[in-house]
Amino acid sequence: MSEKNLTQKEQKELVARTAVDRLFERGLIFSGMKIGLGTGSTAMPAVARVAELIREGKLKDVSAVATSFQTTIACEQFGIPVYELSSSRIDGELDLAIDGADEIDPDANLIKGGGAAHLREKLVEYSAKKLAIIADESKDVSSLGTKFPLPVEVIPAARLSVTKRLEKLGAKCTVREGVKKAGPVITDNGNLVIDCLWDSPVNPAAMEDAINGITGVVENGFFTKLRPMVFIGRADGTVTER
Repeated sequence: MSEKNLTQKEQKELVARTAVDRLFERGLIFSGMKIGLGTGSTAMPAVARVAELIREGKLKDVSAVATSFQTTIACEQFGIPVYELSSSRIDGELDLAIDGADEIDPDANLIKGGGAAHLREKLVEYSAKKLAIIADESKDVSSLGTKFPLPVEVIPAARLSVTKRLEKLGAKCTVREGVKKAGPVITDNGNLVIDCLWDSPVNPAAMEDAINGITGVVENGFFTKLRPMVFIGRADGTVTER
């Protein structure tokens, strides 16, 4: 009988470990590979599981690209070698990336960036041959744009001009404020984040391009240019795939 009523934290840990193990069994995680490792509370248990496979001797010569300072520090603590995407070892291309998501629609379009790391996440994940997305069941939604805010990273000098352009696209905009820090969030790249919500669901593919066409926008949190493998951890103790 399946275990019942897992907490959200337990779902995240379950899906992270299960996905890594399944990917390893299918040969998508392998010795000598180049892997992108994501950011956030679901990605961190996956990083830990990759490290366990290395310690157990099941994985060797793995080279990682981290999507944030958080992930870089975790890799250092776990003993996973970390490289830049443009290093000669990585050469701008990854075999696989593993990351979480804040929302996933039925077509596997994503909103990412709750941790303000979506620029580096997109650099890594759009450079990977395959992408595995892991999430708890609360992230599995029918549409994007109306509940979890879409993050838009902007250079500080463009804050007001970008906000006005986003409002013309129908977005309600809020500059993301820091927690335990006075003032706005500053990303790993030295930029600001504008969080956007719409009254009605939007076309994420069209909106990803439209927002990135605004001068002063560095990147936004819609991920629509690929179709990832999606693993969902559920409260009943199962992990479903699509």
